[in-house]
Amino acid sequence: MSSSKEFNWENFETKGFGEGYSKEQRAQMEAMYAGTLNEITEKEVIKGVVVGVNDKDVIINIGFKSDGLVPLSEFRDLESIKPGDTVEVFIEEQENALGQLILSRKKAKIVRAWQDIESALENDSVIEGLVKRRTKGGLIVDIYGVEAFLPGSQIDVKPIRDFDIYVGKKMEVKVVKINHANDNVVVSHKVLIEKDLEKQKAEILNNLEKGQVLEGVIKNMTNFGVFIDLGGVDGLLHITDISWGRINHPEEVLQLDQKVQIVVLDFDDDKKRISLGMKQLTAHPWDSLAASLEVGSRVQGKIVNVADYGAFLELAPGVEGLIHVSEMSWSQHLRNPADFVKVGDEIEAVVLTLDKDERKMSLGIKQLTEDPWTKGDMSTKYAVGTKHKGVVRNLTNFGLFLELEEGIDGLVHVSDLSWTKKIKHPSEFVKVGDELDVAVLELDVENRRLALGHKQLEENPWDTFETVFPVGSVHKCTVVSKNDKGAVLELPYGLEGFATVKNLEKEDGSQVEVGEALDFRVTEFSKDDKRIVLSHTATFREEAKAAKKPAGKKKSEDSAEAPAPAEKSTLGDIDALAELKEKMEGKK
Repeated sequence: MSSSKEFNWENFETKGFGEGYSKEQRAQMEAMYAGTLNEITEKEVIKGVVVGVNDKDVIINIGFKSDGLVPLSEFRDLESIKPGDTVEVFIEEQENALGQLILSRKKAKIVRAWQDIESALENDSVIEGLVKRRTKGGLIVDIYGVEAFLPGSQIDVKPIRDFDIYVGKKMEVKVVKINHANDNVVVSHKVLIEKDLEKQKAEILNNLEKGQVLEGVIKNMTNFGVFIDLGGVDGLLHITDISWGRINHPEEVLQLDQKVQIVVLDFDDDKKRISLGMKQLTAHPWDSLAASLEVGSRVQGKIVNVADYGAFLELAPGVEGLIHVSEMSWSQHLRNPADFVKVGDEIEAVVLTLDKDERKMSLGIKQLTEDPWTKGDMSTKYAVGTKHKGVVRNLTNFGLFLELEEGIDGLVHVSDLSWTKKIKHPSEFVKVGDELDVAVLELDVENRRLALGHKQLEENPWDTFETVFPVGSVHKCTVVSKNDKGAVLELPYGLEGFATVKNLEKEDGSQVEVGEALDFRVTEFSKDDKRIVLSHTATFREEAKAAKKPAGKKKSEDSAEAPAPAEKSTLGDIDALAELKEKMEGKK
């Protein structure tokens, strides 16, 4: 256009702007003017220069034949915009219906943002974003003006419980996924941490050794212990290695995200399982026990556990002693330890055994009171013949054990329960928990033995029975039971007698049956063995013998040889018998 040889302005006669040109001249001028303009393409981002600013628009020159207008509102993110500033704009249309160039800075920012995001994904580069808000399952992060989703699982290597602490803060992230169909971007902050942790983890594992003291953060809690993050490496702190004292759950002394000092106790060859300890950083409490503590010392403590066999008393955290159930009471009948103590009780006890090397101690609480067998009045209080009342604690085949007071037990033999009844097992007479009156039969303080009797509270009725049931006397008896040897009979006063099979034959030749009540003659009486043997057959055979006696003898001779008439016992015909009856009825 500057060359006058190619074009001479003086050759033209102008009448007005744009008039007076031939078609050839106009084409020549347009070609010269077009050489000074940029070629532009719609739907692309290009740089432009601000040439003017008014109340509504910003005028931008992109080197095209006309300038473009961009609404001033699209520059709100800039503190100021002035002529001469360079900005990026998006070409929407080269020329609209009014012949104007249509530009957009907003769309230019979006296009450039997506280009930068795609580049960050392709180059695996780190970009900085601003956490705008919390959403379901994670956070919304602004990167280059585009809202990206940061899942909760990708925030950190450890579980995040409070997402709100990140809102409004800047965070470095990496683009991990782009969904162009939905214009969705997924980013991660965790991958940045993991990369750093890998280096840290390798360094920790290479230098890991037993006894090493490390700092970690509590990552997770369970009822059996806590998992501690050592810097990309997890270790388990078992509940038994948290404290020298007894704890039921780690949350009693620790909390999530707490920084703690721990020591490496052990690890496997691959260093995948690392066992940690915390209590090992302090001296064992057994080592600081008072030198004055010895067998016989009285100690104070708290019950921390109750088992079937006893209870554990904690004297100090990590120092416990076992109180066996047998050391809780002087009673010989073991009960449940829960009957004496419960968890949390503050009690006093006596040291029975002490082994500081093995860190074991046994305690007793019954020793706080005097042994009842060693009391001075024992010999007089339980002298032979004295009467007492006790509680049935145990039944055996041979008798029962009666507790007269705590720690004082006596044996009542089954044969000493009743004068008249034949008791095979004490359960026929009493049951556990019943009260029973007894008399002392024998006392052996040295061997802690006490023989008791219940029947001895009454006189021996067999002395009287000897006169009531003499041999040859006849009594009305009821057949209680039968077997192949004979029958058991019920006699007056609740006594039992026995008749052999041959003595159960009736006069008509049949056998006596159970439940029948017939006359029986006493054939044997033993006071020492408490045994009465009878016969029904003898009652009618003796009468038959008397009827067949030969006639013609003198009366005096008959009287001398004739057997004594059978005695029939009736109540009240003997004073002693009447008195016995009153006693028996009174007992009932």
